Amino acid sequence: MSSQRKFFVIGNWKMNVDKARIDNIVKFMSAASLDPNTEAVVGCPSCYLSYARQRLPDEIAVAAQNCYKVAHGNFSGEISPAMILDSGCEWVILGHPERRTIFKESDQLIAEKVAHAQQTGIKIIACLCETSEDREEGRTDDVLFGQMKSLASISDWSRVVIAFEALWASNTGVLATAAQVQEALAKLRHWLRANVSDKVANSTRILYAGSVSSSNCRELAQLEDLDGFLVGSAALRPDIVDIINARRPDVSSLIAHFDRPDGRRA
Repeated sequence: MSSQRKFFVIGNWKMNVDKARIDNIVKFMSAASLDPNTEAVVGCPSCYLSYARQRLPDEIAVAAQNCYKVAHGNFSGEISPAMILDSGCEWVILGHPERRTIFKESDQLIAEKVAHAQQTGIKIIACLCETSEDREEGRTDDVLFGQMKSLASISDWSRVVIAFEALWASNTGVLATAAQVQEALAKLRHWLRANVSDKVANSTRILYAGSVSSSNCRELAQLEDLDGFLVGSAALRPDIVDIINARRPDVSSLIAHFDRPDGRRA
């Protein structure tokens, strides 16, 4: 946890919304008191990018969930960073674990996407993941560092956020402990320090994903190397408000802070 890195939460809607559901999410997010010290973003299906951007408050940014590695051409079903920007959105998620595991996107393809996206000026949420097989076979470091190498083309790290997902703790009934999360994030920050620079290591925000909820977000938000969350299913519910506000002091802590030793309020 660092005061110089603004807390960042992205709620990824995946392929789970239509206009009616977007309107419902917009309603409860707009009505909520969101921590101004948290940068809030939603990951939206490409067909609804403009719709979501028009309806959400300006302080909530919108990200596309994917893009291709070139500006235009005969690539049916793809969208480019330029199209995302033209829709009024400023972020794109690249290398999401579902793109890596279901659609078999390689580190090389993701590297090409990241390189092109960076050239366009769009801001990037670059995803890394660890599978249960990686953990069981002791190859987590090799896998994560290999994925980090695919980001080598990045020249402006101020426009990049890294998101790490423990797939073995995503909708499996198994939760990663705070210690396990901190260990993984610390390794990623160390990689940045060793392979890019101290400045980038100190300033780049690293997120965690893996069954983040309103019940565990406050504990995780205090970790030294954690700067926010990439949220899945909870992003579709009012829980996302609690996660965005994970670092805002709750009422009980404020009361305790202002209580005097004699039991009277200050």
